[in-house]
Amino acid sequence: MKWIIRLIGFVLVLVIVAVGSLFLLPADRIGAIAADQIRKATGRDVTITGVSMTLWPVLGVRADALEVGNAEWSEQGPMLTAENAAIGVDLMAYIRDREIRITNVEATRPTIRLESRADGRASWVFTDASGEAQIEAETPAPAAASTSQALSIQKVEVTDATLIYDAEGSDLVSYSGVDLSLDWPERLGPATIEATLRPAGTEVEIDASIGGFAGFITGQVQPINVTVDAGGGRVTLDGRASTTGDVAGALMLNLPNTDAFMSALGLPAPGLPPKLGQAVDMSTQLTLTADRRLSLRELRADLGGNALSGAADISLNGTPVVNAQFNAGALDLRSATGAAPSGGAATGAGGATPAPAGNGWPKETIDASGLAAFNGEIALTASSIDLGQFKLGQTRTLLRNDNSRMVFELREVAAYGGTLVGQFVVNNRSGLSVGGNMNMQGLSLQPFLRDAADLQMLTGKANMDLKFLGVGQSVDAIMKSLSGNGSFAVAQGTIEGIDLDGLLKFGRGNGRTTVFDAMSASYRMEGGNLFNDDLLVVLRSFEARGNGRIGLGAQDIDYLFTPTAIKGDDGPDLAIPVRIRGPWSDPKILPDLDAAIDLRLDEKLEAEKEALKAKAEQRVREKVTKELGVTDEGQNLEDAAKQKLEDEVKKGLRSLFD
Repeated sequence: MKWIIRLIGFVLVLVIVAVGSLFLLPADRIGAIAADQIRKATGRDVTITGVSMTLWPVLGVRADALEVGNAEWSEQGPMLTAENAAIGVDLMAYIRDREIRITNVEATRPTIRLESRADGRASWVFTDASGEAQIEAETPAPAAASTSQALSIQKVEVTDATLIYDAEGSDLVSYSGVDLSLDWPERLGPATIEATLRPAGTEVEIDASIGGFAGFITGQVQPINVTVDAGGGRVTLDGRASTTGDVAGALMLNLPNTDAFMSALGLPAPGLPPKLGQAVDMSTQLTLTADRRLSLRELRADLGGNALSGAADISLNGTPVVNAQFNAGALDLRSATGAAPSGGAATGAGGATPAPAGNGWPKETIDASGLAAFNGEIALTASSIDLGQFKLGQTRTLLRNDNSRMVFELREVAAYGGTLVGQFVVNNRSGLSVGGNMNMQGLSLQPFLRDAADLQMLTGKANMDLKFLGVGQSVDAIMKSLSGNGSFAVAQGTIEGIDLDGLLKFGRGNGRTTVFDAMSASYRMEGGNLFNDDLLVVLRSFEARGNGRIGLGAQDIDYLFTPTAIKGDDGPDLAIPVRIRGPWSDPKILPDLDAAIDLRLDEKLEAEKEALKAKAEQRVREKVTKELGVTDEGQNLEDAAKQKLEDEVKKGLRSLFD
């Protein structure tokens, strides 16, 4: 027992002697060694002032001020400034090996300034650092000889820091309340970084593991694994990277709520609609170069119901420039167009419920600011596209966006049993406008007109041309401003709800169907109204011509059909015009008696005109016959006139020679 007590006492004496000898080393000397170590690791000037020895909470020294210089070209001042910095020393390493090992550097409420330039320069790239993790330092020795002492930094703790990031061409970014820790136990080994940011009040957690950290801070490419947790979402990167901005590896995004994730980062919430990025589950092979060019390959994305695959190249200098190719299956864009999901109530812009047909279009303001988010081209192939109001089949389209003007080039679109080509334009450069130039071949009229204008009267296959332009910040304003022109032709079809044959033959036509052999018309649009005056419908026994107005903005119709009997044994000579008038939701279809009377009067006047013409001709004939002295009733007046003229000429000649 005595020997055990003596052994413990001996150990305590050794510890006391070691600690005492440590304190014999001046605090300024430890500060100088630490400054030299940081300088060798970063290649930057380091200043540590106001150094004093500490025993708690760490064994080492405390500095009143710590400053690490920035890159020579930087305009933001020192890269790091801190007050109350503490430098910890590994006591056992000093006892065992006489090695001054800096175990940790702690800084409270420091300011960290990071800066990057468009040419790829970054202030955190320590290109002039030696990369050494230990130095030779002189320590007092009895024989005035020098001994070699190793030194390394194993841990860095930063609390309540202010992080300032200045990227050339972008707004200055500043974060406060940043907590950061670096765990680097082996000089040539990996390092672990943990950071907590609070850019918007809620915590953003960043965890990173970097292999070969000594090479990484000098700009070498090293293995890296990073996880970012914010707003209930997570982003992970597993690959390789360098401090110069070069990154490559597998990127995964799991964002149940994109708005919450972006808001937690202190960025504007994009407000993406459902199935179009409101939630994102994505994986891709990412490559990012130092000049801010991003490449995405093997991309797979579930946008909350819409799945995409493909590749993209994006330039991140200023407004992003995108060049991408995507493939999709059944693409549901109803949330973007304000239409209702299947089985739900229709919703307009801003989530409002649009009025039923005949009661007006949605008046909520359309937010088209997203058109300024990027420039470039995106090619899309989809098996089908549901736009809410319109349904498309197999689609191949190219989207081009340039300074808030987006053009959908419809290269190949299957729609309503036919094909559609042309382009659709959305322009938000100086107020919102939409326009298009389209050609449709073989379209089924009834489903197309039902989706386009809530009209279901016409059936048949149509060929159509359409040019249109609408201006306004709501669907209502756009529909009431529509202008343009177009034409259509239908080989054969029906008009539901009216039987023109029955109406003309028997005076009964409502609730029946008209079968026609051909239909054609041209039209113009002005102020949200469609005007037509050359409609021609060819039926078995009749021809129906039409003219009138369809209120695209007001959702009403005032149109007159004027049928004409084709002469035959089974058809009457009198046509009864039919007028369609009222809102789309409940139009009235009635014979137009006023038009019928006008038509009858026109026919009577025409008949009277023909009778008067015949009577006048008869009087002229009688007068001429008398003057010419024609006695033969069968003699032609022209021949009689010639004979009369010949006789008169002969008489005149004879009188000259008599």
